[in-house]
Amino acid sequence: QVQLVESGGGLVQAGGSLRLSCAASGRVFSAYAMGWFRRAPGKEREFVAAIDWSGSSIYYTDSVKGRFTIARDNAKNTVYLQMNSLKPEDTAVYYCAARYSTTSRTEYEYRYWGQGTQVTVSS
Repeated sequence: QVQLVESGGGLVQAGGSLRLSCAASGRVFSAYAMGWFRRAPGKEREFVAAIDWSGSSIYYTDSVKGRFTIARDNAKNTVYLQMNSLKPEDTAVYYCAARYSTTSRTEYEYRYWGQGTQVTVSS
């Protein structure tokens, strides 16, 4: 079992920044690929970013490229999502997820999920 707890969400003005953290406990964190997903009001959950166990393989959805950065610290069992130049359309509940294996952009391939953290971007 892997337990995931997100933090760092909040209310920010457009153009601002937030850093989300996801603390993991349980199995060996460094063995898992990690992903960030989000669900905007009235929409399905969508892929945002993913990182492999070593940090050498990283993927982003097109809408956040150049603005968001995913990173991990295996010594702290934590994955981060640095979000800059935030837009109102980034408003969503953000979830981190863990997958034992390679990175994936597919929601159903992640076995473990956090409870989510709300990010609200005002215009």
